[in-house]
Amino acid sequence: MANESDKKDEGSACGCDAGRCCSGRGRWIWMALTVSVLGVLIAKNAGKTPVASETSAIIEATPPSAPRPRLVDLGATQCVPCKRMAPILEDLKKTYVEKMDVEFIDVWENPDAGRKYGIRVIPTQIFYDATGKELFRHEGFFGKEDILEKWKEFGVDLMGATAAPGVSR
Repeated sequence: MANESDKKDEGSACGCDAGRCCSGRGRWIWMALTVSVLGVLIAKNAGKTPVASETSAIIEATPPSAPRPRLVDLGATQCVPCKRMAPILEDLKKTYVEKMDVEFIDVWENPDAGRKYGIRVIPTQIFYDATGKELFRHEGFFGKEDILEKWKEFGVDLMGATAAPGVSR
């Protein structure tokens, strides 16, 4: 019999921890919602050519060439687990400003970025080392302590990080 931690690992990618919304009838609701949203996005963008800001957002989202590790979170501003990630990402960005880069890409506003990164579920966090090599990819909500622990597993020293001016830790 699987224990609770096994169940959590098998849980949903949406962050509900128990998989209730991603199994059974809930799964079909999510699938229908996803197809509907994609249909609206396709219809909305049909025949449009990307504007410079969309193109530059894709270029900016490429793995870093700077000598710092980078966390890229691909999600959407209206996605519930993504909304839960937003304050965590802001805190990481401010607290570890000199230690790592943190970037959020809204794949509903920029669907090309989602395709470029091969995103299946939002939110998705991608961890890059300082050379731009992808180290790890996580789908679903990922708490701050889990993110920091993952960096620690990769040997990235975030201790002694200095917060941006005006930010207390």
